Amino acid sequence: MTTKSIPFTSEQLEQIIKKFPTPFHIYDESGMRKSCRELNHTFDWSPGFKEYYAVKALPNPSILALVHSEGFGVDCSSLAELVLAERVGFKGNDIMFTANDMPKEDMVKALELGAIINLDDISHIEFIEECDKMPDLLCFRYNPGAAREGNAIIGKPEEAKYGLTYDQMFEAYRIAKSKGVKHFGLHTMVASNELNAQYFVDTARMVFELVAKISNEVGITFDFVNLGGGIGIPYKPDQSVVDLQHVGNGIKQMYQQYILDAALPALKIAMECGRFITGPHGYLVSTVLHMK
Repeated sequence: MTTKSIPFTSEQLEQIIKKFPTPFHIYDESGMRKSCRELNHTFDWSPGFKEYYAVKALPNPSILALVHSEGFGVDCSSLAELVLAERVGFKGNDIMFTANDMPKEDMVKALELGAIINLDDISHIEFIEECDKMPDLLCFRYNPGAAREGNAIIGKPEEAKYGLTYDQMFEAYRIAKSKGVKHFGLHTMVASNELNAQYFVDTARMVFELVAKISNEVGITFDFVNLGGGIGIPYKPDQSVVDLQHVGNGIKQMYQQYILDAALPALKIAMECGRFITGPHGYLVSTVLHMK
């Protein structure tokens, strides 16, 4: 059972309304910072862990400034999000750019900012070269197809247009290696607003297994994996918050088994949660104008 308390009194709200006419959204800064730190604490066993806040969850410069101050990066998917991130102060590897069917100007901007490019289509390798030179670091998004179940929000992976198939992943890294790419990442995103903690552990196992196979067959070393976002929040009283301790401990076990015990080089772990950071801490304030 989940209960929700409001972090301000009716008297405080009346004073705020005098300055800011309704309707408006108000966010609890302390609550958002608490969520940021909970996520970092979950992966404090993983050196270099990085959360890339999903800008699409709440594209507001004040919110981006907040997550920037907590040491987060940003996950962008459009030119507008890239520009917003740039103006807040994000640059280089603090930006991860994942887009589908993006215009050329979007890719050019991402390359200009030095963002990590995460491709979800093998044909986009050629598209990068049309926009600029091949970056030193490249990442690909994996779509596991029928090997994994999605959920009600994001749908079935095999029906999604996002990501490369299993066989395409091996081909993509071979092509990237042949074109001089020196550093590699691997990304996936298979669920949204998921409340089952084990789901994220299973995703990590899938990704680590794939890293091991690609590393051995293609002859490359991965710098990082991005396990995506999708950590959900309870919208109903009968729902519970995600057990982050289970998530952290479970992923740690998978990392030990499939990376360290396999004598593979250590790699950094990233996530790109959005809803988890801001969702529980926002309120829509409006005023009743008429009673019928």
